[in-house]
Amino acid sequence: MPADLLKDLPEQGSIAPRSLLTAGISAAAIILFVGTGGAVLVGVSDWWRYGGTPVEPLLVTALLLNIALILLGWRRHQALRHEITVRTAAEQRAHLLASRDSLTGFLNRRSIADEGAAMYVHAERRGKAMALMLIDLDHFKTVNDMHGHAVGDALLRAAADKIAAALPDNAVVARLGGDEFACGMVFDPSHPEAVEWVAQALVSHLAQPLDAEGVRCHVSASIGIARSDFECPSMDALLRSADIAMYAAKKAGKNRYAWFDASMERELKARNDLELGLRTAIPKGQIVPYFEQQVDLDTGKLTGFEVLARWEHPLRGLIQPDAFIGIAEETGMIGDLSLSIMRQSFAAARDWDPSLSLSVNISPTQLRDPWLAQKIIKALVETGFPANRLEIEITESALFENLALAQSIVGSLKNQGIAVALDDFGTGYSSLAHLRALPFDRIKVDKSFITSINDSADSAAIVTAIVRLGESLNLPVTAEGVEDAEVQERLRSIGCMKGQGWYYGKPVSVAGARRLLAERGLIRVGAPDAPRPQTDDVTSQRQVG
Repeated sequence: MPADLLKDLPEQGSIAPRSLLTAGISAAAIILFVGTGGAVLVGVSDWWRYGGTPVEPLLVTALLLNIALILLGWRRHQALRHEITVRTAAEQRAHLLASRDSLTGFLNRRSIADEGAAMYVHAERRGKAMALMLIDLDHFKTVNDMHGHAVGDALLRAAADKIAAALPDNAVVARLGGDEFACGMVFDPSHPEAVEWVAQALVSHLAQPLDAEGVRCHVSASIGIARSDFECPSMDALLRSADIAMYAAKKAGKNRYAWFDASMERELKARNDLELGLRTAIPKGQIVPYFEQQVDLDTGKLTGFEVLARWEHPLRGLIQPDAFIGIAEETGMIGDLSLSIMRQSFAAARDWDPSLSLSVNISPTQLRDPWLAQKIIKALVETGFPANRLEIEITESALFENLALAQSIVGSLKNQGIAVALDDFGTGYSSLAHLRALPFDRIKVDKSFITSINDSADSAAIVTAIVRLGESLNLPVTAEGVEDAEVQERLRSIGCMKGQGWYYGKPVSVAGARRLLAERGLIRVGAPDAPRPQTDDVTSQRQVG
């Protein structure tokens, strides 16, 4: 409770005893007044009418004292009434502050639970249903980080105004915290489109630019909707279902709404199970490297491998990266996972033929780490893998967030002799600008163009243009996704230098790669074992784990 409200409040329990004391004094004074006043009046009347003995001065003094006590009690009674009024007002203000969000004026999380429960019961009694919409602002954190908390707060107030304007009069609305809001409304179960109209209005209004402290901000909203008559027997269940639906709306691309259904809950449970498993799988070394061949298209010679991640799950078998890489990025585990894969692949490839290189893809999330280059270099030193045999692949999308930091990381890697490739070239928005800004050693053409090169004239034209651009900039080109001989021949005719894909074999494990290389005589016999990390290096131990 704020300090100014505390100052308005009398001490706990102090009013009732004082009120009783004042009432007792006043009652005693009135009784004394009645008794004393009667005697004095009779005496004065007798003295006035018949003469005789005057009234005793002591009785007159007692009467005047009783009158004074009555007046004092009355004044004290009025003061107590005022004190009670002040206390009641302060308590009302305190209750208001306890139930409302101070920034937007909406209900807070605790109050929406109470108000929503009442609405839930009311809707059920009337044969209606309650819809709960959970609203999360997309890209709010970016605005808050870029412009500061003052602009962030102003943006939340502006968004709250938009939300309030789109809701019907009988709706309840709350800010749950951060950039999350909840709205509840009663509707006819046979006409859910009434809820969808409101949800669509919210999506539309919040997609418009918002003014926050003079800053024009662009956000959007992901909305999850749950209804009380669909497997939601309580307000808590309604909140949870709406939250699951909101997460599904975000995953589907944001700036939209989604109704809850049971499949979403099953999918979320599966994701949570993967996340929990991933937290133990990385330190246990269950995430292992697999190797995809890279081939010189002119000679057919094996030149190296791209390192991929696979999860060797003890119960579920081999899990493909699409199932867990996104989770690792969202939860911040991608750095540890990537460094673990690097160490394993560096150690495995240390005695391979020196002509073979390793290509390792870096997540956009990792490029936010200013120490990334040092961590990669440390892994090379610890495993004894030559830096000139390593190629780091960076996607175009990873460069949008902080180009200056990316330039610093790439510069540090290049200084150690590590090659850097621009991955998925052609899918970004400023490819040429990035080729000028960063000293790349190679261009990798996205497989979406390669797989359709013989079926789409546009894809063929794009691949040809990229190859010609690489030639003019003296940048070798690698084509991803070579699946058959026809695609390989088309790439050869265009002039592509390297290719990789399942046409040359599926990705193989460390043991599979060693067998393949041993058959081709590409294992160096008698190469010393890779050095092990120092056991007292806590940071190294944690990264390996």
